[in-house]
Amino acid sequence: QVQLVESGGGLVQPGGSLRLSCAASGSISTYAMGWYRQAPGKQRELVAAVYTEGTTTYADSVKGRGTISRDNAKNTAYLQMNSLKPEDTAVYYCNAWRVVVRPRRDYWGQGTQVTVSS
Repeated sequence: QVQLVESGGGLVQPGGSLRLSCAASGSISTYAMGWYRQAPGKQRELVAAVYTEGTTTYADSVKGRGTISRDNAKNTAYLQMNSLKPEDTAVYYCNAWRVVVRPRRDYWGQGTQVTVSS
């Protein structure tokens, strides 16, 4: 079991940047790591994910603006978001799961608010 704690959210102007961090309570080396977001009145959606071997995937809405990364030595995953837009406003959640485990068991952080507004 792993506990996740997000940080780095806040208020940013359109066009600005943020780096979100997700610190895990233990080793993340065997976990795929993802970032999801949920805006008011909308379903939670995948923003980006990075697998244990480093493969990444991104939602179309953040391609070219977001970069997910992981540092297994620090048990931390990151999401760098650039050129932020008001529609990026949401609570961002860190997610971890073991690809080889079935059924899939997800671990979630408590979320960090990102607000993009002038």
